[in-house]
Amino acid sequence: MPERIKSPIFNKRIFWDVDFEHLFYDEKAAFVIERVFNRGDVEDIRQCRRYYGDDKIKQTLLNTKFIADHRLHLISAIIDEPISAFRCYLLKQSNPTLYPY
Repeated sequence: MPERIKSPIFNKRIFWDVDFEHLFYDEKAAFVIERVFNRGDVEDIRQCRRYYGDDKIKQTLLNTKFIADHRLHLISAIIDEPISAFRCYLLKQSNPTLYPY
C-alpha cells in the first residue's frame, strides 16, 4: 500500500483572501501551486514540491497566465526551463505596454 503524503504546511499570508481552513489541496492544485510560487518563501516552495511533485508543478507553471517578473527567473531555474517556454512570458511579449520614461 503506498504511503499517504501529509498535507503541506504553508504560511497563511499566501492565502490571505481565501478561507485557509477549507483549502482543498488536491482539487485546487493549480491555484495552490501558482499562489505558492508567486508569493511563498523558500520553505513554502519546498513543501509544495514535496506534496505535488516536480512534474505536476512544471506542467502547471508552464501553462499559468501570470507569474511576477521577479519570480519568473527563480521558477525558471527551479524547473529547469527557459523563460521563453512559459505561457505568461509569451502573453506578455504579445501585449507590450508603453515605454516607461
